[in-house]
Amino acid sequence: MGRAPLPSGSPLPAGAGIPPIPGGGARGGLPSQLAGRKDAAEQRTLVVGRGISVQGSVQDAERLVVEGTVESSMINATELVVMPGGLFRGGVEVETAEISGTVDGSLVVRGSLTVRGTGRLLGKASCYRLKVEDGGQISGQLEMLPENSGAKASAPATLASASAASETPSQS
Repeated sequence: MGRAPLPSGSPLPAGAGIPPIPGGGARGGLPSQLAGRKDAAEQRTLVVGRGISVQGSVQDAERLVVEGTVESSMINATELVVMPGGLFRGGVEVETAEISGTVDGSLVVRGSLTVRGTGRLLGKASCYRLKVEDGGQISGQLEMLPENSGAKASAPATLASASAASETPSQS
């Protein structure tokens, strides 16, 4: 019934012994943008599965995939993926984020933020690039980071004041 052990000194192939995430797909159900990345398989990835809740701090995870619930005061990672039905509550700072579930709290994305049709973003968010699909929801404060995203913008704009500012005539 058991499997023969691997010979000592032989490394495990990438992904060995890790079952695919239900939902199929090229990388076990992860979004196709992330699946095609060559370095994605080599990143330190934490997957919080459906029906699982995690509270506290997460350290040294480059990629966080949330299918269940994560509550944390602050997480620093490279990528955040919140799958449909997933909930991230707290603060996170990442390079890229793809939201298909719910993020409630503070989100800083130094690169691209994508809110899918099933995604909900509540609270305060800052990003350099933003894409919202039809049906995606953003409620709260949104700040667009300047081209040099290492520096914070001088004044965050709420969604209402951002649209009002674009209607104000210039006084030259």
